[in-house]
Amino acid sequence: MATIKAAILGFGTVGQGIYHILNEKREDLRKKLGVELEVAKILVRDTSKERVPGTRHLLTDNIEDCLSVKGLQVVFEAIVGEEPAYTYLKKAIMNKCHVITANKVMFAKYGLELQELAKQHGVFVGYEATVAGGVPVIKTMKNLLLVNDISKIQGILNGTCNYILTKMRAEGWSFDEALKEAQALGYAEADPYMDISGQDAFKKLMVLSALAFGEQPNWDEVKVVGIEDITPEQVRKAKEKGLRYRHVAEVEKLPDGTIFAQVGPMLVSKEHPLYPIDDVFNAVTMETNYIGTLTLVGPGAGMYPTASVMVEDYAEIIGKRAGFVVTI
Repeated sequence: MATIKAAILGFGTVGQGIYHILNEKREDLRKKLGVELEVAKILVRDTSKERVPGTRHLLTDNIEDCLSVKGLQVVFEAIVGEEPAYTYLKKAIMNKCHVITANKVMFAKYGLELQELAKQHGVFVGYEATVAGGVPVIKTMKNLLLVNDISKIQGILNGTCNYILTKMRAEGWSFDEALKEAQALGYAEADPYMDISGQDAFKKLMVLSALAFGEQPNWDEVKVVGIEDITPEQVRKAKEKGLRYRHVAEVEKLPDGTIFAQVGPMLVSKEHPLYPIDDVFNAVTMETNYIGTLTLVGPGAGMYPTASVMVEDYAEIIGKRAGFVVTI
């Protein structure tokens, strides 16, 4: 059986999810893809902490230990922040490894550059997990763009914001009450700034803009507004009018070719495709020239939704067969 060796960079929630799925689905992947995938190294900050039993021998705190693995062909990256993730993936690509990332902060800024570098080195970049967790928006957009033009994208790209706004409407909670519950349930971090400020949704929107239009707007010109100033009174009045608050990220290519984007609270009516999307679900609506309007809905975060789409990226790369030199 042919063997493909992989490294996992970062072993938090998502990294552990990747490891578990690869082990649980090992037999299925072997049957469907005709190859055996072996996790050869796991990059962590602290090698003395065995997060998953039986992985201590795989742990390293040195990226060179990962890249020096003989026959390494795939790198899964689940590190938080721009660096060292960008530097590590750049090295992996130049080492002729396929890379799969969940890092929207890094990829929003460096995605186009990394994809061009990968093309030069004959490898692939998988980034489905950078946007909307378990919603297959990247794959769907890539397929659409083979024939269709996308003129506008609107999305609920942050499950924490959506959960808070849902509870404020359905339960009459204040923003602070809903945020506290979101944190208790693990939907929001102890420091929720990236979520509630709109910055998380903004980074995801820039990834979608790069894919849909091949470019991004000037980041400094994009208005990004969070949800922390929305009051229960505003939510109640909107509800009485049959409207709902959604935190919407949108990007559009205008007739003159300009890319316009904004992120912020929006009141939507029953006719809007984002109206029924509640709780921690994400949704992306795309306006196309041939198909019309298409909306994708699904879970936006978590260990298994995010990790599963990363493994799917791996399966897609294997399916293409391009650039792989498998070892027996």
